[in-house]
Amino acid sequence: MARESESGLPIEPVYGPETLDDGWDPAQKLGEPGKYPFTRGVYPSMYTGRPWTMRQYAGFGTATESNARYKQLIANGTMGLSVAFDLPTQMGHDSDAAIASGEVGKVGVAIDSIDDMRVLFCGIPLDEVSTSMTINAPAALLLLLYQLVAEERGIAADRLTGTIQNDVLKEYIARGTYIFPPKPSLRLIADIFKYCQAEIPKWNTISISGYHMAEAGASPAQEIAFTLANGIEYVRTAVAAGMDVDDFAPRLSFFFVARTTILEEVAKFRAARRIWARVMKEEFGAKNPKSLMLRFHTQTAGVQLTAQQPEVNLVRVAVQGLAAVLGGTQSLHTNSFDEAIALPTDKSARLALRTQQVLAYETDVTATVDPFAGSYVVEKMTDEVEALAVELMGKIDEMGGAVAAIECGFQKAEIERSAYRIAQETDSGERVVVGVNRYTIEAEEPYEPLRVDPAIEAQQAERLAKLRAWRVQSRVDDALALVKKAAAGDDNLLYPMKEALEARATIGEVCDALREVWGTYVPADAY
Repeated sequence: MARESESGLPIEPVYGPETLDDGWDPAQKLGEPGKYPFTRGVYPSMYTGRPWTMRQYAGFGTATESNARYKQLIANGTMGLSVAFDLPTQMGHDSDAAIASGEVGKVGVAIDSIDDMRVLFCGIPLDEVSTSMTINAPAALLLLLYQLVAEERGIAADRLTGTIQNDVLKEYIARGTYIFPPKPSLRLIADIFKYCQAEIPKWNTISISGYHMAEAGASPAQEIAFTLANGIEYVRTAVAAGMDVDDFAPRLSFFFVARTTILEEVAKFRAARRIWARVMKEEFGAKNPKSLMLRFHTQTAGVQLTAQQPEVNLVRVAVQGLAAVLGGTQSLHTNSFDEAIALPTDKSARLALRTQQVLAYETDVTATVDPFAGSYVVEKMTDEVEALAVELMGKIDEMGGAVAAIECGFQKAEIERSAYRIAQETDSGERVVVGVNRYTIEAEEPYEPLRVDPAIEAQQAERLAKLRAWRVQSRVDDALALVKKAAAGDDNLLYPMKEALEARATIGEVCDALREVWGTYVPADAY
């Protein structure tokens, strides 16, 4: 029976030279590792010099609990931290806000003010550890808190390295943790680019994310098409704000998923690099080779984990991690096997990290660059995924760009159609999910998940009450007034924001000040 890839492309039983397009030129399509068009990887030596950065996404409960987990991860060999924030923090609400009830500390750590940020990174050398923060609409605020804590310790901002996700466009498409409308959100992103160029030059100012769209059901071709279209919108915004493309493009990064379908995932990563290099060179005229590089972080596919027979997820995660490595990722998070049930335990988080370490140090995939280069099947898939992604990007461009397409619901509708197809195939048994629709067992072994203490919400509220009682309120009010003035004008917002946070304004208070000026986003009807 004929098979199709996740993107709906046919998979042939046998591939050979005749399956490649007429005139397929290896020199043009492949190039050399570390050189345009970067099909074979963004660095000449890739993992033969050193392995990818091993990050483990973590954060739950209070800053104290998350700090203890970070220290454990560092002790176990993690090379970089990746911070998960709870839903109120992601949405710009304080822990004592009515809308935050029941969500404090549940899917990440609760951060309300500089006090929490101090605790979160207590004892962690911020000038030695690279920190990634999964935060979008309030990204500027979390970055500024990180900078303030570092400066309190005498660490200059130009020594800090890390990434803020800061990708609001995918929130409107797939994830939903937006706050402000697209136009002011893009303005804030341009302000972050300018601020970091001047103040935190080693920081990656955005991680343009396909992961969440893939988790919502996007195919591999849709994932890279919609992600790169968003990236183009960000670049256009920064250029329109007066920045030279080579001043900010080297700090752009991306974030993709790695599924269990190894061959297509490898092809997807290679195609994405090639498309981005071409766009940056031909549309934006970038001259710096680093501006042409699509550097990306990968996370294994949470949506493919199952609550049934959760130990099988260890196999899935190993396969997904291998796909990311073979595809040339710059950093990797491997999910814990129990994440379909609850937050990872210490043991499952350690096992997830050990999976990466086995890939890096016990296999031979790090001994050579781009192991699949020249493979008939991978090269054909790379060309096909690239063509399909470019076609989708062309449709978005015809609509006027990513924001215009978002406003009429195009990307969201396309992803929903793909997700529906996956659900139908799973329900019918055409798509096999081990332990769910095939190879099931009658009784599952008992498993005790990690649970977040509901008392955290009251503890955070108490901390906020003390903060508001002890701070100089007039100083906070004056700082928030300056934030509103900058939001209504053209000044870079990060400078007054930093003053407000230093005065111990909360994240919720600064976001409320912006809500007063910009309003909030209301989604359009589906395309």
